[in-house]
Amino acid sequence: MNNITDRQHGLPETTSFSEEDRKFMQMAIDLSSENIDKGGGPFGAVIVRDGKLLSRGANRVVPNNDPTAHAEVVAIRNACRELGTFDLSGCTVYASCEPCPMCLSALYWAGVERICYANTKRDAAAIDFDDSFIYDQLRLDYDLRSIRCEHFMRNEALAAFRKWSDKEDKVEY
Repeated sequence: MNNITDRQHGLPETTSFSEEDRKFMQMAIDLSSENIDKGGGPFGAVIVRDGKLLSRGANRVVPNNDPTAHAEVVAIRNACRELGTFDLSGCTVYASCEPCPMCLSALYWAGVERICYANTKRDAAAIDFDDSFIYDQLRLDYDLRSIRCEHFMRNEALAAFRKWSDKEDKVEY
């Protein structure tokens, strides 16, 4: 295991955060620490809109046997359930660590306005939560990736896409 150091990782830390920002970030950090004692990984996230806490999430991958149960995804699920919508426009996510590729994608899909994080992906890699292989795999052509990707039956599958395209009362997202 690598050691965590205090050195900057080439990323300047912004200092213009409000007291409210600091309060919500501290909540995410506290969740990350408390979650370790509950069998989860050291990651926490909270989602806020207009200064109001909407949801919390902590990493539950191991306890839930769910590789998608990262703190940000858990917080997204909780916020969407609370609000009764899949749209988190206008929300800020405070995460104890820089979101991994899956979480970052989920935050984009959810439509959040702002992402704030404390630890960096390099800090996570230093304690063996290294996602660099995913970033590396995404840069590769399909035929070079470690997971085989095979494409077939497109014409059959296009029927569902045509049906969706023709649907007049669809909810777009």
